[in-house]
Amino acid sequence: MKTIEKPWGSEEILENNGKYVLKRLKMLKGKRCSLQYHEKKIETIYIISGKLKITIGDKYDIYQQNDFITINNNIIHRMEGITDCLYLETSTCELDDVKRIEDDYGR
Repeated sequence: MKTIEKPWGSEEILENNGKYVLKRLKMLKGKRCSLQYHEKKIETIYIISGKLKITIGDKYDIYQQNDFITINNNIIHRMEGITDCLYLETSTCELDDVKRIEDDYGR
């Protein structure tokens, strides 16, 4: 298992087998990832604990334990911790397919 520290929390790659990737992510309260999209990658988010604001385009919803959403490629999105949040992400294998539009951390 590989853990990657992020300015908004952390992610652990639990599985990367060439067919799919499974990650466990921690998003800290008040932190958010880049406003981004993926040209190829498709991801499904499943909330384990806490509350996560997920913005899709110009709309958002608050997700909590047992909620899930699939985000298709070329969809602009962002996740933000309403509380500390633990969630799973399963996706296609394009880990480097991140097109950042806006980022709080200058990446």
